[in-house]
Amino acid sequence: MKSKSQIIKQTLLVFALMIGAISLFSAIPMASAVGLLDAGDNPEVIGAATGGETSLRGLILTLVNYFLGFLGLLAVIMIIYGGVSYVTSAGNDEAVGKAKKIIMYAVIGIILILLSFVLVRAVLGAGTGTE
Repeated sequence: MKSKSQIIKQTLLVFALMIGAISLFSAIPMASAVGLLDAGDNPEVIGAATGGETSLRGLILTLVNYFLGFLGLLAVIMIIYGGVSYVTSAGNDEAVGKAKKIIMYAVIGIILILLSFVLVRAVLGAGTGTE
């Protein structure tokens, strides 16, 4: 049985990791605004950066890319959480098993996210000429 302080520590760790992830996502538009990222780096952003119209396919591709990126970030956070749980399990077999399952399922999630990214890029990118 976990003590109340362990639950609070784990909750604060996950909360801190999520705040870091949100900060990272908010820094990307700022980097584009100050010129660190070039609009030519991403074909879907060219129309939006120049004020032109973007196609529905490009918009869907951009939204799916952001969604899959968020899921990938969440999976990496789960791997970190599983690693911290594994290290702090102090030899408790039940805690070690739980941490290994968290890491295994997060790795499976990353593999599925990468496969879906490739599939979406192949299907939606085929009509736009971007691959």
